Amino acid sequence: MPVRMTMEERRARLIRLMERFIPGARRGLSRAAHAGSMSDLATAVCSITSTQRGRFFWAAWWTGTPSFAPFRKPDASNGGAATREEALAEAERVAGRHLVAIEAYWAHAWNRMLRGEPPPPPPSRKPPRPPRPASTVPRSAWAVLGLAPGATPDEVKSAYRKRALETHPDRGGDADAFREVQRAYEKLLRARRR
Repeated sequence: MPVRMTMEERRARLIRLMERFIPGARRGLSRAAHAGSMSDLATAVCSITSTQRGRFFWAAWWTGTPSFAPFRKPDASNGGAATREEALAEAERVAGRHLVAIEAYWAHAWNRMLRGEPPPPPPSRKPPRPPRPASTVPRSAWAVLGLAPGATPDEVKSAYRKRALETHPDRGGDADAFREVQRAYEKLLRARRR
């Protein structure tokens, strides 16, 4: 699966590559290239989306970056390719240069505009949620319910109800902790039935 990069990351990567092969390339970049408009040194992009008929529609920008407000129309676009690879190859042939694939939103938005519809709102850029810390030491079902091993069925039931009310998501608890309490209770019930 290809790694998705932002335009800033692509630009920084391109600058690093240029400095590696062309000494003094950073000094030679125009102010416009840093401001966000594309030049011959910047990356040309292609957005590909699937259509209602199971084909692929592409839109390519090589003279400037796509923007939402005002919506910047692509330098070229077309549809009807059977695969994403065919769509990218056709776009590169039309552009006469290598194109970097970007998110499908831009081709989808342009396709809607061609049909006379407004473009959808741009996708939100929410930062990814940090992963929840995983418990390194598995706890016993007794410890999850806060009981000593060998508690009576009534004590298990009472402890389960208390912990369920504390950890239930509808009461401000954590869903993972609630599921852990449920699993512990079911495990102890199965053990008592045997």
